[in-house]
Amino acid sequence: MTPLPYRTLRPWLLATFGREVRRVALDAGSTCPNRDGTKGFGGCTYCDVEGSGTGALKTGRELADQLAQGIARARHKGRAVDVIAYFQSYSNTYVATERLREVLSVVDPWIGSRVVAVSVATRPDTFPPAAVEVLAELARRIPVWVEFGLEAADDAVLAAIRRMHTVEEFRDACARAHAAGLFVVGHAILGLPGDGREGARRTARELARARVGGVKVHNLMILRRTQLEKAWRAGSVDVLDAATYVQWLADFVEELAPEQVLHRITGDAPLEQRLAPRWELEKNSIHDLLATELARRGTRQGSRSVAGRAD
Repeated sequence: MTPLPYRTLRPWLLATFGREVRRVALDAGSTCPNRDGTKGFGGCTYCDVEGSGTGALKTGRELADQLAQGIARARHKGRAVDVIAYFQSYSNTYVATERLREVLSVVDPWIGSRVVAVSVATRPDTFPPAAVEVLAELARRIPVWVEFGLEAADDAVLAAIRRMHTVEEFRDACARAHAAGLFVVGHAILGLPGDGREGARRTARELARARVGGVKVHNLMILRRTQLEKAWRAGSVDVLDAATYVQWLADFVEELAPEQVLHRITGDAPLEQRLAPRWELEKNSIHDLLATELARRGTRQGSRSVAGRAD
């Protein structure tokens, strides 16, 4: 099989852990400063009321039960596999230090057995020194990932989508996470209003310069119960068709550093929640189309990378 012209997650996980692993998404009931009134209300314009979360809290399950049930379901070809405990919903370091310790403690019984890493999703502006210290302590026992949403490397675009943080805050958070020995994953969205094709390239360059180890990228999606839904219904917001997204995604991948690992290259919101786009493509189709486009160009991940340059 011909190697892909970009780095994907599964081979990296196999090389890193020596075996198959799965992620178990956990909902700790966190919130965000642009939802609770600290910076604003309603959250990011594209984010639904559950913050891309699991909705597990609606069932009344405690975190420990969520993790135990996720571990029980984690299988590959019918066999049990180890897991990455993924604290997914909202900003998980936007809590008191004691609460963060309490949340993370649910992995303690599983360290050395079924949980091989911990991943904590948060925002770059909700990453105080106390949270860094707590995560660094845990990282001395088990690999810890911290996932920051950059989304776009343009402060004007970030303001328009009500992210309520800056590119500089992202840079600072990444630098402090690296200094604490944490593995960093950066998130990006292509096709945000006002960002454009050059915005996709610019965001990839920022992620490369920030030296994030992992990258999650997807196209802008219009979800039900979001602020963008109204604008989209009014015709003031467009989404990318599949062919255009693949073109922009190829641009994005070319600008990344060669060693960065693509954890995700397309969105996966359920059809009942997603208003647009409605591509009739499976995830693997996007992988195939991206590989074909890069081959057509004669390029690969990192072909245009400026990581490490001073410009």
